Amino acid sequence: MTTTVFDLRSDTVTRPTPGMRAAMAAAEVGDDVFREDPTTRALEERVAALLGKEAALFVPTGTMGNQIALLLHTHRGDEVIVGQGAHLSHFESGAGAAWSGVQFAEAGRGGLFQAADVRALVRPPGDMYPRTSLVCVENTHNRAGGRLFPLHDITAIAAEARQQRLALHLDGSRLWNAAIASGVAEAELAAPFDTVNVCFSKGLGAPAGSALAGSRDHVDRARRWRKMLGGAMRQSGVLAAAALYALDHHRSRLADDHAAARRLAEALARSPSVVIDPDGVQTNIVVVKMAVPRAQDAVRVAGQAGVSCFAIAPDTLRLVTHLDFPLAGADAAASALIGAIESATAPEHR
Repeated sequence: MTTTVFDLRSDTVTRPTPGMRAAMAAAEVGDDVFREDPTTRALEERVAALLGKEAALFVPTGTMGNQIALLLHTHRGDEVIVGQGAHLSHFESGAGAAWSGVQFAEAGRGGLFQAADVRALVRPPGDMYPRTSLVCVENTHNRAGGRLFPLHDITAIAAEARQQRLALHLDGSRLWNAAIASGVAEAELAAPFDTVNVCFSKGLGAPAGSALAGSRDHVDRARRWRKMLGGAMRQSGVLAAAALYALDHHRSRLADDHAAARRLAEALARSPSVVIDPDGVQTNIVVVKMAVPRAQDAVRVAGQAGVSCFAIAPDTLRLVTHLDFPLAGADAAASALIGAIESATAPEHR
């Protein structure tokens, strides 16, 4: 069996560092269902302050945080405006339809959209139409290759949403990356939104956990939804300690992941079998287009060469850098990937 040398499937594959493990072992804990876990409460207060919100709630996963936001802002039969390829509508197992009973309307292209797109998608009054109730922005955008959502567009979208009396939710699972890459603080990026979901188990490298932030009323209601969805935990301070450690030690180093992604893209661009624009790599996600739709074959061959990656379309690979992927490994990983792609797309294999 081939040993994986570089795992580029996701930034969720990271393992806790020794310092993080020590912080987890030393965490002061209590029963969080009774709101008696001091480490979890400290994390929630820290996140609320970082995002400029009144309160925050620790949840097991980003998907749960997003789904709670849908439950907070919508009613069954409503329509939610999202960007093309949004995580909420594509990668959460149809949960929006199952739990909130909503449908999605995709705006713009490539994950980004503008105020005019929102205006065009808002349903007119009438019993025959679903009610548009919520606009969701994803920053950075996963499927679009870690793209940053421009702040000036967010500001205009928020103004349009307020005029249309729509709520606003930010899927900021990788908001930490957006802040580092743009130089704009998380609180400023989060300011226009009623609720914000952030994740600790991606670029920050914690083993689990996300947080949903907003007004105190929203968070009080979210706590009940978390319980109903089975997400209330007991001595959650063990996980909260990992998230606090990550906030203290792993945020600034996200720039290293961005540099590794750019270097990986530049090395891949040397192959005629790869379609990629290194200048389009803004954070830690690299989307690789292949000339022939044989992405699954490329994944298999790359795996045999010790590089794990992920196919997101028949002709597209996604590579994600993280704290366990060294900058110095970019060239070697790219070489193995180029070999896999060229092998998979060779005429004799078509």
